[in-house]
Amino acid sequence: MSFTRYGRLYYLDPGEHSPKVGDKVLVPTDSGPEVAECVWAPQYTSEDVEGLPLCAGLAGEEHLARDETNKRRRAEARSVSKRLIKRHTLPMKVVGIDYLDEDNIYTVYFSAPHRVDFRALVRDLARNLRARVELRQIGPRDEARLQGGIGPCGRDLCCATFLKDFEPVSVRMAKDQDLPVNPLRIAGACGRLMCCLKYEHPLYQEFRASAPRAGVSVETPQGPGVVVGHNVPSDSVVVRLNDGGRRCACSKASVCAPRKAYDSTYGDSAEA
Repeated sequence: MSFTRYGRLYYLDPGEHSPKVGDKVLVPTDSGPEVAECVWAPQYTSEDVEGLPLCAGLAGEEHLARDETNKRRRAEARSVSKRLIKRHTLPMKVVGIDYLDEDNIYTVYFSAPHRVDFRALVRDLARNLRARVELRQIGPRDEARLQGGIGPCGRDLCCATFLKDFEPVSVRMAKDQDLPVNPLRIAGACGRLMCCLKYEHPLYQEFRASAPRAGVSVETPQGPGVVVGHNVPSDSVVVRLNDGGRRCACSKASVCAPRKAYDSTYGDSAEA
């Protein structure tokens, strides 16, 4: 389910209900049931998943009306916030607005290049919106999460859809994956290193620990040669053959010394 179109995904226990894709469902929150859209139909899982909120049912007309009212209030609060920020000449950018109608509280998320004294702004916002207002400064990664967007891969940003926590990402991970250390190539929409560099890094570490290094002489099905490169996604190595200097891609298993020793010991019986 998702609270906004193309927004972050959340999992919900359907309980006794069977919502279809596109249905509006009620999700229990600290401020009462909130309306969200079902983007995946209920399905069984082989694993026991605990701690999921229980669906409170399908949204009725009164719930949809309340949701529309809250959307209008958030839009109004965004407009008022931008106008007052400009009036106070503060270096702030409004990123997102939350509103709790039961407590009549607005939370304004903003980004800024440095710490900002917004005490006068808070007073003006509370007077114009006739509610309690809280301002929270966020970093570039959280800004990308709230705004959403499309990544270099052409898909919705991971942080805006399924990614829950930001894990540390380093330039070393890009180097280990033979990626160019160019900020324009390895940076995401937030301007920081792409979170997806973390996903495949363990696979590259495992491959390098077992594959022959570049410059090592190996025997391939096409003859002896020297390793000149790796292709981790295809689990293969690039070998320059001694006979003519032609290059070929061989599976890691075919040039790995332990595998070759195993095959020479057991021969055809290993394949059987």
